[in-house]
Amino acid sequence: MTKIDIFSGFLGAGKTTLIKKLISEAFAGEKLVLIENEFGEIGIDGGFLQDAGIEITEMNSGCICCSLVGDFSKALVQVVERFSPDRILIEPSGVGKLSDVIRAVQGVGGNLELNSFTTVADVNKCKMYIENFGEFYKDQIEHANCVILSHTTNAPEKKVKDCVALLRGMNSDAAIITTPWEKLDGRQMLEAMEKTDTLEAELKRLEEEDVCPVCGHHHEHGEHEHEHEHEHDHEHEHHHEHEHEHEHEHEHEHHHEHEHEHEHHHGHHHHHHHADDVFTSWGRETTNKYTADEIKTILDGLNDKEKYGTVLRAKGIVEGENGEWIHFDYVPGESDVRTGRAGVIGRLCVIGAELNESAVSAAFKTE
Repeated sequence: MTKIDIFSGFLGAGKTTLIKKLISEAFAGEKLVLIENEFGEIGIDGGFLQDAGIEITEMNSGCICCSLVGDFSKALVQVVERFSPDRILIEPSGVGKLSDVIRAVQGVGGNLELNSFTTVADVNKCKMYIENFGEFYKDQIEHANCVILSHTTNAPEKKVKDCVALLRGMNSDAAIITTPWEKLDGRQMLEAMEKTDTLEAELKRLEEEDVCPVCGHHHEHGEHEHEHEHEHDHEHEHHHEHEHEHEHEHEHEHHHEHEHEHEHHHGHHHHHHHADDVFTSWGRETTNKYTADEIKTILDGLNDKEKYGTVLRAKGIVEGENGEWIHFDYVPGESDVRTGRAGVIGRLCVIGAELNESAVSAAFKTE
């Protein structure tokens, strides 16, 4: 099976730079074919491509999103038959419609897998392009499964935030990368492109930790994920410093209901132990910047049950004001705040019983 990755974006957005980064850092060991369009930015020199073992097929008869749909399909078939690549990277014209490129690839069929549709968007031109290039620009955003902002290194925080809001207005599901590329490894970017590292995925991982509201400990899921309510006995073992053990059993009711309001703004309601316990997962993407002290203060405040409900777990990665990235974990009465590698965008996750979501959102300044 050959993976197809399509890179869309207006001229100057940085598609070629992104492709070079991914070739160097994410696609090592794969047999690649790069298909470029003559109206695109053919800025990757032959020496670099030869060293990377990449074959270039330049489309010389015009834009693949319009007159070349038929010929393009033939070209794809020939590329697969001739090179049997692991992955084909397609960089169409900067003025093309992404939806047309996707349709052209889908029309080929065969041993091809549409892997990702990435749009590179210049953070400084996002608003202007929407206003001036309407349907062409919107098409690139609306059909992307990942939007990567370029030129964010020195962009004002408000400009990045406003651009993300505009993008979200056109595409509620795509992964969005706002972090400057030099702070990210190509493999991180590929995870976002392939939707394996998203807010949704992080919330799911946290939910599967299954924090017990009775003892506050984490318990791995066994093979008990069901769509309908069931009961089972659950033992919790607590080991204390003086090596004495305390065991107790309790009835454990487990029921999942998923209410997706928005992939990046949603609630998951869970019932554990008692029917009147409502468990909610709250998640947000954010481009806000924080200090470590701010995060510590917020986490300490989550102990206030009257204000927030019972917060059982919080986890996140956010940009610090000094350029570092802050990673945090919280369980009742205990928090860990540290610095770590950059994320593709700031991410906040909170799980609790009868959670006051608006209060949590206000605490993290995401409202």
